[in-house]
Amino acid sequence: MSFLPDLHILIVMTVPLLAAVTVHEVAHGLMAYRLGDPTPKMAGRLTLNPIKHLDLFGTLAFILTQAIGWAKPVPVNPQNLKSPRRDMMWIALAGPMANFLLAASCALLLRNLHLLLWPLSFLGQGVLQFFGKPLLLMLALGVQLNIGLAIFNLLPVPPLDGSKVLAGLLPRKLAWHYSRLEPFGFIILLLLIFTGTIQKIILPAILKLSYFLRGGLL
Repeated sequence: MSFLPDLHILIVMTVPLLAAVTVHEVAHGLMAYRLGDPTPKMAGRLTLNPIKHLDLFGTLAFILTQAIGWAKPVPVNPQNLKSPRRDMMWIALAGPMANFLLAASCALLLRNLHLLLWPLSFLGQGVLQFFGKPLLLMLALGVQLNIGLAIFNLLPVPPLDGSKVLAGLLPRKLAWHYSRLEPFGFIILLLLIFTGTIQKIILPAILKLSYFLRGGLL
């Protein structure tokens, strides 16, 4: 897969990208709602409409890298949670875990693609290739985009999910000092991305895990 996608890949990428972003953010919202915070529901974020969850710069990052990007954060009010430190950890983990599950589902479908396409084989080789190749690429990208979204968001850099997990694990005093980085988190994140630091650190892991789940397909 090339770093700069051509029009064909860009079109095929649309469905898995929207699915990955939507599943990630809805998982955050559902976990928060389950733990007692109605804020995501009130903000209209418990929806499968991907437009509600897209972030402009995060989507552009996905398009360029085909592995790294982010969505619009779901609003959560910790004051509505019974145990804010613990519950915020579970809310933060819900998004990446949902992406790992979706990546595994795409990989399972990819490995059994011949069963999905079997009914089309009766319509001729041309029809089989017309639908088979885009579906193959779509599922492969589904694996990679979901793995990328999960791993990237687990980085301990505010405002990514990993920062909330780390804040919940640290002693309260250290967590307070760590939280003071949050106003500068997005700037730090952009610097790490544009200098290529993050790509060098996590992109090999994303590509290797995606290749492993795909069983060497693509």
